[in-house]
Amino acid sequence: MTGFDLTELLAERGGERYDLHGRHLNHQLPRMLHTIGFDKVYERAEGAYFYDADGRDYLDMLAGFGVMGLGRHHPVVRRALHDVLDAQLADLTRFDCPPLPGLLAEKLLGHAPHLDRVFFGNSGTEAVETALKFARYVTGRPRVVYCTHGFHGLTTGALSVNGEDGFRDGFAPLLPDTAVELGDLDALERELRRGDVAAFVVEPVQGKGVTAAPPGFLRAAQELLHRHKALLIVDEVQTGLGRTGDFFAFQHEESVEPDLVCVAKALSGGYVPVSATLGKDWIFKKVYSSMDRVLVHSASFGANAQAMAAGLAVLSVMEDEQVVANARHTGELLRSRLAGLVDRYELLHEVRGRGLMIGIEFGRPKSLGLRSRWTMLQAARKGLFAQMVVVPLLQRHRILTQVSGDHLEVIKLIPPLIIGEREVDRFVEAFTAVMDDAHSGGGLMWDFGRTLVKQAVANR
Repeated sequence: MTGFDLTELLAERGGERYDLHGRHLNHQLPRMLHTIGFDKVYERAEGAYFYDADGRDYLDMLAGFGVMGLGRHHPVVRRALHDVLDAQLADLTRFDCPPLPGLLAEKLLGHAPHLDRVFFGNSGTEAVETALKFARYVTGRPRVVYCTHGFHGLTTGALSVNGEDGFRDGFAPLLPDTAVELGDLDALERELRRGDVAAFVVEPVQGKGVTAAPPGFLRAAQELLHRHKALLIVDEVQTGLGRTGDFFAFQHEESVEPDLVCVAKALSGGYVPVSATLGKDWIFKKVYSSMDRVLVHSASFGANAQAMAAGLAVLSVMEDEQVVANARHTGELLRSRLAGLVDRYELLHEVRGRGLMIGIEFGRPKSLGLRSRWTMLQAARKGLFAQMVVVPLLQRHRILTQVSGDHLEVIKLIPPLIIGEREVDRFVEAFTAVMDDAHSGGGLMWDFGRTLVKQAVANR
């Protein structure tokens, strides 16, 4: 090899991918993938599909945990990145004001007219960190209230408002915090009365379990917070940019105007890490109150030209291709067709969600034979049945999905926002076949279930 040739390197070493990861990165990831049969080798990707070496397609209903809102390798985003590289801009000088960040901020704020300014970072957790830091500074208060089962990231500040103990265990001490149940206004008000709450951070639709805030909750919470001089932080890292059928998920409810909004994931176009924290003018002016404080909060790679170009291209595609409307229409089609199966399958408990963020929840069956098998799985580890569904969807039907969270019998669908009726048909047909198998009382699914039980018991 002369110099660096990426194509040649991948040709020579690409087959070592699982060994390399096991030796040098998170060794549990390849072990987990081997166990559940997810150790596939994808050669390329386009739109809502992956392709293996034999040219077989795999439908992506996961979108990289929501990053791939436009699917993979959208030509407009690719062209924008080629253009910005070819332009050889004087990027990240730190002592100028390049145009791309201002242009992207302008476009983003156009979708939230009550907000005035933007801070650009690199990830969803960094957007949350920014919001927490700003809220604590401008209110002079230490404590942040969050929701049970909420997920806002895994860095220390964001972890402090993470509603899952499994992520928090062993990383204390964290920031002062208190959890309340999503929708519990009385609990929120009790915390606010103590006078030390800087902000309440909430996902309009929780990623874990795909649970939406009850109607009217965000507006009522906003009123309570402002009465007690605290801020409303809305985490739109996964729900934002059209995922739920509106540009922002908080816009499903009238008169909700958060003080700070966090976005990331889909803004990247799937290429360059980027996040944005949108906020009110007075908040930014209090944080950056003088020239001495001009760099009091910054990010080394924040607002880099490649990220800004990707973000601008994404917003342009969303407008030109009516992506938000497609998410609303296709999401309703998918949700309604799946909901129509609830009465047909006793293991299927509920289908819920907004736009193309859909949760499929399984529950205890009534018939004795199925109930005994369900009980066996639950005794070993809650969530194993959902995993039993996810695995054949991939192995037999070439559809990638995920269990919505640890110890949950919920599958979450967050496909690229560009899917249409063809993909809905494919998923519903595959899901129906898997449910038919699960209700047959035997077969490969329950054999795999026994394997999962053994694994769960061995890991205790």
